[in-house]
Amino acid sequence: MKLSFLIQKEFIQMFRNSFLPKLIIIFPVVTVCIIPWVMTMEVKDVKVQVVDNDHSTTSQRLIQRISASDYFVFAGKANSYGEAMQDIGRGITDVILEIPNNYERDLVNGSKPQVLISANASNAIKGAMGSSYLSQIAIGNITPETNEQQLRMTIIDLYNNNLNYKVFMIPALIGTLLMLLCGFLPALNIVGEKEKGTIEQINVTPVSKWEFIFAKLIPYWLVGMLVITLCLLLSWAVYGITSQGNVGLIYALSLLLALFFSGLGLVISNYSDTMQQAVFVMWFFVVVMILMSGMFTPVRSMPIWAQTLDSVNPMHYFMDAIRTVFVRGGGAQSIAVPAIRLGIIAILVDIWAVISYRKNQ
Repeated sequence: MKLSFLIQKEFIQMFRNSFLPKLIIIFPVVTVCIIPWVMTMEVKDVKVQVVDNDHSTTSQRLIQRISASDYFVFAGKANSYGEAMQDIGRGITDVILEIPNNYERDLVNGSKPQVLISANASNAIKGAMGSSYLSQIAIGNITPETNEQQLRMTIIDLYNNNLNYKVFMIPALIGTLLMLLCGFLPALNIVGEKEKGTIEQINVTPVSKWEFIFAKLIPYWLVGMLVITLCLLLSWAVYGITSQGNVGLIYALSLLLALFFSGLGLVISNYSDTMQQAVFVMWFFVVVMILMSGMFTPVRSMPIWAQTLDSVNPMHYFMDAIRTVFVRGGGAQSIAVPAIRLGIIAILVDIWAVISYRKNQ
């Protein structure tokens, strides 16, 4: 009975705050409706400048192919390679394609002319992807009729037929929202009560530490489930994207992640005296976990020592499991290992939250 009244108190405090309920609704809506459009690894509008030293029909055909590509913006022709390099320095162009002398003649004679591609790699992703796209066009310009007859290639894009990056990002955004709402809010809740002095009134009551901690956690678990429901509905309504696997598994994984971050927030609040201190400590853990979770870059591309550290990163297990369910349609058996590891870490952190809370503080 005491627990139910404490939970009721938390909800009353939550709704008395005029800003918090609006944040819980507006934050997921803005995140799901805007972030997937801007967080994309697809490179477009790469500005290409061509140095045509051949001035032949074949070189003109190559330039036309570049101009017709959706990935490039044709920035015109330069008279020399040095002039094009100056334009890169001024930010007018991103990639230079230099067509050598006798380009068409060498192709007719069966030789292999050397086409030079120079990319501005200050933005490594844009430089690498731009030069890769451009090299494919340059190779396709070499006797295209012969290539089409000799090479038949079939490409099947599994799980994401349209190569839609939003399918990849929406599960990541779900994890981010749970991390921020279920991690920061409980931490700030307790520290806020410390600063106001109201927590002393709880400490002198016969309420046990377990009841107090669970009363702080359960409301934010429910908020997390509300946020997940809102995210899934927006994903379907705005993008037409739905989970390929069992939605119940998504809720189960989300509950485990909420269990961990709410517990982590309470642990940090137990050792913090001010909101500023709690925010900075929580933000430190959040940034590290996000960057090492595989949300943006594959974990297998990281150094061995980073992959070893990821063995205790719950966000890594959550990302792996939820993308298996949401994108690939995996079942309970396919996510059993990451889900069990995530659950163990969450339970240990919540036990730590209870033990570290001191009623005589």
